[in-house]
Amino acid sequence: MSKTWCEKNNATSVGKLTTGEETYATRHANGTGPFMLQSREPQVKTVMVPNPNWWDKRTDNVTEAIFTPIKSAATRIASLLSGEVDMMYPLPVQDINRVKKTPDLRVLQGEETRTIFLGMDVFRDELLYSSVKGKNPMKDVRVRKAFYQAIDMEAIKKKIMRDGAWPTGLMVGSTINGFNEDLNRRFPYDPEASKKLLADAGYGDGFSIVLDCPNDRYVNDEAICQAVAGMLAKVGVEVKLNAQTKAKHFAKIVATDTSFYLLGWSPMTFDVHNTFYNNVMTKAEHLKGAEPQPGQGNWNCGGYSNPRVDELINLMAGEIDTQKRQDLINEATRIHKEEVGHIPLHQQSLIWGASNKVDLHQSADNTFSLRWVTVK
Repeated sequence: MSKTWCEKNNATSVGKLTTGEETYATRHANGTGPFMLQSREPQVKTVMVPNPNWWDKRTDNVTEAIFTPIKSAATRIASLLSGEVDMMYPLPVQDINRVKKTPDLRVLQGEETRTIFLGMDVFRDELLYSSVKGKNPMKDVRVRKAFYQAIDMEAIKKKIMRDGAWPTGLMVGSTINGFNEDLNRRFPYDPEASKKLLADAGYGDGFSIVLDCPNDRYVNDEAICQAVAGMLAKVGVEVKLNAQTKAKHFAKIVATDTSFYLLGWSPMTFDVHNTFYNNVMTKAEHLKGAEPQPGQGNWNCGGYSNPRVDELINLMAGEIDTQKRQDLINEATRIHKEEVGHIPLHQQSLIWGASNKVDLHQSADNTFSLRWVTVK
């Protein structure tokens, strides 16, 4: 950000939205982008117009852009079909063919950088939400692997996501720097192996656990959790689903008030380090005998921890030799995968619907930039 602008407006400190602490920059833009705010009505509409003082060459011909939040998927579809809006997202998977068959409309679909995964409380001595008392079954890698191998990702891909997902064995997708295709293999779906693992761990009779899940954040999030619950039931694990709005869900799991949860992560840096640093590295408050990095493990809601993985994450942050850095990433990935620190599910599909009279660019991180829009 512009140092001059920040100093002029007393915005050199960082606002903390979680506590309501604001600075001038919280509600004002510094005006260096290709568009500027003309008006904003929260939850109603936001109007953007070109910035005449923008420093770069324009690649768009947009004179005015109106962003309208439409919570109902059915209403969003109706608005696109009627021509009321020129572009909408996300497009529900069940409506893809409907839009494709509509003249003058098209579907933009591709792999998103976001990975959907399941996390488990591997930190506490006793789970908060389980029928098992006095111990934590999730501390046993056999139980975690049993959960993993009970989940039929191909069925979720076809029936829940309608082929709009890329099943993954890693916490990052193919568009992310550091991704290794050779390591991107899921443990095989095998309910019988799951039952044996549970029996070997002393849980042959099964147990119950609560799965925290959002119902308005990711593509078919609640349906995915329902499917997981049904699959785990087949190996003797009773999953009680706690599905709620994203605001309540995220507040709950970031406070580590969870035993089993669904989360999605898109590394804004397009690098594997971001995912590891936030979701895999030991939470700062759990670290012993070492000085924590600021914010490390903020979204490691299950408390996974391995000192060697922490060391590798710190090393990859400063290694500039490409091959040496990839070796560090590969080692951390293998350890985390072997220990089933999390259960990766899939990279979800980006699905946008648009009018043929508008050219636009779909980015893998699901950001929509007016800079690349032209109206025919």
